[in-house]
Amino acid sequence: MNIAGFVPLSLCDYPGRVAAVVFTQGCNFRCPWCHNGHLLPAVGRPADRVPEAEVLDAVGRRRKMLGGVVVSGGEPTLQAGLQRFTRCLKELGLAVKLDTNGSRPEVVRALIAGGLVDFIAMDVKAPWEKYAALTGGAACDVGAIRESVSLIASSGLPHQFRTTRVDPLLDARDYAAIRRQTPESSPHVWQDFRAAYSLDPALRAEAAAAR
Repeated sequence: MNIAGFVPLSLCDYPGRVAAVVFTQGCNFRCPWCHNGHLLPAVGRPADRVPEAEVLDAVGRRRKMLGGVVVSGGEPTLQAGLQRFTRCLKELGLAVKLDTNGSRPEVVRALIAGGLVDFIAMDVKAPWEKYAALTGGAACDVGAIRESVSLIASSGLPHQFRTTRVDPLLDARDYAAIRRQTPESSPHVWQDFRAAYSLDPALRAEAAAAR
């Protein structure tokens, strides 16, 4: 696992649980509003890398006060060692929450089938027809995204779909379309847009000019 960040204690990343958060390096999308730009390259700065053994040791020592571990990113499903890592967390008696962009349904399916994940949060970023344009294009397979939505919604696991309200790029019709394309029976959460940390400098400049 290529881990680029570790938060030993969080009260807001795993609904209903005190959790640690692991941030993996590398993402296959380039969303203009991304506020974790340093996690996008497949290879990050060596000084930022956190050894996997160090993370497992830390959560193992804290497992009596933790209810779970969030595996976020970047995009965790790109990590070759994800199943092994989540199995280690489960063996410590910890619940695992996966944050994903849904681009690799085959990995999500394997985690569910193996009992290696307890909660899934998936970002639904845009209406289907705008997805490629707003995620960087080449790496976006809308069919795979839609497959992940169906898979997660029917998994029987606690889950939620999440959308960032990026008003410079999306409007009320887009938000209505996003809500229609997520299952009615599934929780959906709207997230605030933090322009100051956007990957796209134009979004940062627009926010600064509006102040």
